Amino acid sequence: MDSIINVKDVLPVELVTGEAHLPKGYIAGGMHVGIKRKKKDLGWIVTETSAEGALVTTQNKYPAAPIVLIRETFGRFGPLKGVIVNSGNANALTGSDGMRDARVMQEKFAELIGARAHEVIIASTGVIGVPLPIEKILHGYDLLREDGALSHHDPEAFAASILTTDTVSKIVSAKLAIDGTVVTVSGYAKGSGMIQPNMATMLAYVMTDAEVKGADLYPLWKSVIQKTFNRISVDGDESTNDMALLLANGAAGVLLAPDHPAWPAFAGAVYAVARELARMIARDGEGATKLLEVVVTGAASEVDADKVGRAIVNSPLVKTAIYGEDANWGRIVAAIGNSGAAFDTQKVSVRIGDVLIFNAGVGLPFVESDVQAYLSGSTVRITVDMGAGDHESEWFGCDLTEGYVRINAHYRT
Repeated sequence: MDSIINVKDVLPVELVTGEAHLPKGYIAGGMHVGIKRKKKDLGWIVTETSAEGALVTTQNKYPAAPIVLIRETFGRFGPLKGVIVNSGNANALTGSDGMRDARVMQEKFAELIGARAHEVIIASTGVIGVPLPIEKILHGYDLLREDGALSHHDPEAFAASILTTDTVSKIVSAKLAIDGTVVTVSGYAKGSGMIQPNMATMLAYVMTDAEVKGADLYPLWKSVIQKTFNRISVDGDESTNDMALLLANGAAGVLLAPDHPAWPAFAGAVYAVARELARMIARDGEGATKLLEVVVTGAASEVDADKVGRAIVNSPLVKTAIYGEDANWGRIVAAIGNSGAAFDTQKVSVRIGDVLIFNAGVGLPFVESDVQAYLSGSTVRITVDMGAGDHESEWFGCDLTEGYVRINAHYRT
């Protein structure tokens, strides 16, 4: 298996969610420095030995200062020693002052951990257009220096420190045995709103103690992202600050490359961790009550499968119908028709759960109460067979509720 993930070839992976299992050689933590009223708002990851990193960032044309800076100082892949993240303030659209503060945030943390500036990834998330309170972050650095917190493992605190409107922390781990050695892959993410499938769509940090060269790590990560974080949507809005980072520090003593027999299993573990983080983000969408899973099969191309999946999870009419537990299949079919994919309208079939509700251009009779009972659950799966080929795609979204409007109507207040 090469660096590009083929989901059909990925072996089953056992995941642990909600518990922080840091791979060997990493330290993570978080604290409150006063950017937010009470909750933790500064988090860090430090690798005891230099790691290879692979980074993908937002495609929004107004990238925040941290994104601009790390593109300049780090690029797409290379050696890294640490990550520092603040929440509560995006440091976006803040002009030259924002760039100055981002540089200070990066350089001072690099000094703190004994690294060079380009070996540190910085990130910010929160309100756009407000000056970054850099003095509060620097005070946090002083506290870290004084109490030695950088030597303590508190990954749950890191997971909490990067949240904004999220209601839960998002933590996933996987372990696999390679040549008699246990290799761990662990991921942490934040994301609840401003989620649109056009990488990146949130903040995500995945770590492994395997050793992987950056030239192999980056294409793997890009492929994983395309099939996970690029296939979720909460509201169709892509943030100015989004990033996804994969770190490999080699502390387990296992060197992996695409020609290694265990590469498919390792790639599968990275994929499985990222996929579950993506599902968690979609399930925790702002105001959401249901996770929406859309599986598109039988498409003429993967691009067409993605078009259909994206159209369904982004449709406000589909999302509100899911919230209302209304089996309004016409909205699903209309979204397919508006997707821009190539297909024969007479060959498409649609299922809600296991119930076939549309086929060959017409709706089929079904027991309304049975489908409504299915829609009352916390997870709703829509399956579309395009009847046009053998390509497929899996997408994650959520319902659209009054809660989303309330959260975003009063986000700054």
